[in-house]
Amino acid sequence: MAAMAAEKEAEAQRLLSEAERKVRGAQSFLGGLFGGSSRLEEACECYTRAANLFKMAKNWSQAGAAFSRAAQLQLQLQSKHDAATNFVDAGNAFKKADPQEAVTCLLRAIEIYTDMGRFTIAAKHHISIAEIYESDLLDIEKAVAHYEQAADYYRGEESTSSANKCLLKVAAYAAQLEQFPRAIDIYEQVGSVAMDSPLLKYSAKEHFFRAALCHFCIDMLNAKLAVQRYEEMFPAFSDCRECKLLKLLEAHEEQNVDAFTDAVKEFDSISRLDQWLTSLLLRIKRSIQGEEQDLR
Repeated sequence: MAAMAAEKEAEAQRLLSEAERKVRGAQSFLGGLFGGSSRLEEACECYTRAANLFKMAKNWSQAGAAFSRAAQLQLQLQSKHDAATNFVDAGNAFKKADPQEAVTCLLRAIEIYTDMGRFTIAAKHHISIAEIYESDLLDIEKAVAHYEQAADYYRGEESTSSANKCLLKVAAYAAQLEQFPRAIDIYEQVGSVAMDSPLLKYSAKEHFFRAALCHFCIDMLNAKLAVQRYEEMFPAFSDCRECKLLKLLEAHEEQNVDAFTDAVKEFDSISRLDQWLTSLLLRIKRSIQGEEQDLR
């Protein structure tokens, strides 16, 4: 296995040298007069072949660099689509070795796609960048900015469902960053769209539930008024388990920690609470107690 990888790398290095020779030839005076662009095209082919060999040898950094070099030459040749494709390939390779460089390459691809009016593809790559910031670079605010940009492009292309998926990620992180009004706006907006759609109606209760929990984190009275408003807007909300739990959270008003804990336990026994919901409910419980204590 190691011998095969070494063989692939050796062949890739040979192709890189060949590509560089062709680039130098194209840039010379005579090369410019006699077929400079065809030499650059051949160099591009050498770089992409080398990149794929590096991928097979799992040398992700070298693969990314070779794809990136091919993309830069394709820009010189005015082959925008090919350049964007290679920047994406470079980004995907760098994800495994150098996440920051992956972001740089994907941003180059996005720049080309938006210039070509390909906003749906640009949005998809903004999501890829957001995911790199989430899992590798651990910068939630930058992840949020890229999810927002993706949502903006999807909305512009009338891809409401894709836009809303991105916005829900923004809302979840906004709540995590204690930007509750921002999270509420998004959950209410997405919930309002969902309740009018026969296919999405079922998910509306989840969005209103999350919006209400964000309200509880700010202010009890506004939370109660918000729940009433959601019931008026979407009568089916009144009968769902999420709404019943919100009503039980009025134990909050009575400073009754046990009633709160029992209500949450009962809900969790039927509908498992995810980490986001658990953290918000824990925050509400702490505000009842006035001190830190985990959900039992």
